[in-house]
Amino acid sequence: MKILITGAKGQVGTDLVLEAKKRNHEVFGFTSSKLDITSKAVVDATVATIKPDVVINAAAYTAVDKAEEEKDKAYAVNETGVKNLAETCKTLDIPLLHISTDYVFDGEKKEPYTEADTPNPTSVYGASKLAGEVVLQKTWQKHIILRVSWVFGEHGNNFVKTMLRLAQDRDELSVVNDQYGAPTSAKAIAECLLNIAEKTDFGKNNFSWGLYHFQSDPGVTWYEFAKEIFNQAKENGMLDKEMIVKPIGSYQFPTPVKRPINSKLDGHKMTEVFSVSPSKWGAGYLHEMKKVPYNTCCRHPTIL
Repeated sequence: MKILITGAKGQVGTDLVLEAKKRNHEVFGFTSSKLDITSKAVVDATVATIKPDVVINAAAYTAVDKAEEEKDKAYAVNETGVKNLAETCKTLDIPLLHISTDYVFDGEKKEPYTEADTPNPTSVYGASKLAGEVVLQKTWQKHIILRVSWVFGEHGNNFVKTMLRLAQDRDELSVVNDQYGAPTSAKAIAECLLNIAEKTDFGKNNFSWGLYHFQSDPGVTWYEFAKEIFNQAKENGMLDKEMIVKPIGSYQFPTPVKRPINSKLDGHKMTEVFSVSPSKWGAGYLHEMKKVPYNTCCRHPTIL
């Protein structure tokens, strides 16, 4: 299969390229500097030249707080870029797989969010990602929208790397304990998308196109996630001390954008339609992190 991947140097994009090559697909991975999805002319020319069997859009503007000041830039990538890809893919009859986020919800629901729940984003980032979903749904039938949450992995900046970096210099951390969700590895997301694209009836009009949640288990707070990271880091020889982790409330660590209190996604539809089981992030998820540099990782908006 010939696969075109945007955002190829991001967390999920990098794993998509690696996993697709591992499965012996012909892969064309593009960074934003090589394929600017906000330019329709560039998208048209690139996709028409390659003629892929599927396009997977892992490109996104993801700076949640900064998006409040860079609204036009966020919408250019997260909505206009998706529209450009959708229109081009429709013209060439190419399926488009797109990654979205739990931030389309306000986080006030007590139970995990299903695809039937009404979105209500509370940030520019979330609203721009929802706008991308809507324009894709309106533009091109042959699409899969995959909502994910709390992404971590070997590549890019994420919570796991931040914890490991901070543990080098500190013995104690305070981490938010009233935001609930489920860590989801970039590798698991990549595997999920490729498993869908490899279905025997993929590409046909009657394929199960549409919106799906990719569930990860078990659900935890950021505080609980941090404690587990340090436990596994010590077990794997990545940490030679006990880290003291103290729980705090979100009100003690204000950010420009209020984070969803509940980010847990319900993935039963994904399991029923595609036989894709929920990702289990807990067991051994730090194994590959041992060989990854994390000393330059960014700060995460849940830690004091």
